[in-house]
Amino acid sequence: MTTTIKDALRTQLEGATDEQVVERLFDFLRERGQSNYDECVTQIAHGLQAANLARQDGCGDQAVTAALFHDLGHLLLDEHTLQDDFLQEDLNHEEAGAKFLEAFFPAEVTEPIRLHVPAKRYLCTIDENYYEQLSDASKRSFQVQGGRLSAAERAEFEQHAELEFVVQLRRFDDLAKQSDLDVPPLESYADCVRRCLRSDRP
Repeated sequence: MTTTIKDALRTQLEGATDEQVVERLFDFLRERGQSNYDECVTQIAHGLQAANLARQDGCGDQAVTAALFHDLGHLLLDEHTLQDDFLQEDLNHEEAGAKFLEAFFPAEVTEPIRLHVPAKRYLCTIDENYYEQLSDASKRSFQVQGGRLSAAERAEFEQHAELEFVVQLRRFDDLAKQSDLDVPPLESYADCVRRCLRSDRP
């Protein structure tokens, strides 16, 4: 059986100390996140910009961690701009990232990650102008991710307990695409991420 990227990373994290989990997750981001997310920003830079926006907004550790890792699924699925089929098919990176992380982090971290794609669809549904603010990459993925929500989908989405932050995370996501922006380094989030780890993780 072929070992997947997810399997390899999970093997590195299981049984590791808090410090080792953080270090290995960060090493994974450094190694896999160097390809471009869209026209102007790498995947690791995109995560760092989103986390910085969350921190500047006064968010707590769990929200900042969710912002940092919200697109981890792209890396786990090996989705990046160097591939000809990037964003042509929806591989549900939000589900892949959340499902992987839920063994190591609580729902307060993983649920916003799971919902950040529906949140884009939601914002485009309630605000006709929001779509025009999206990057070209997000516009392309919006179509394959289902477009605007139906009335039933919108009603269901609005029932989420953490709706306010889920929507805010989406806004951070869409703003975190600035070329050559100077933001704090990955290491500055080590304590924040460590404090969010589940004590009952494998």
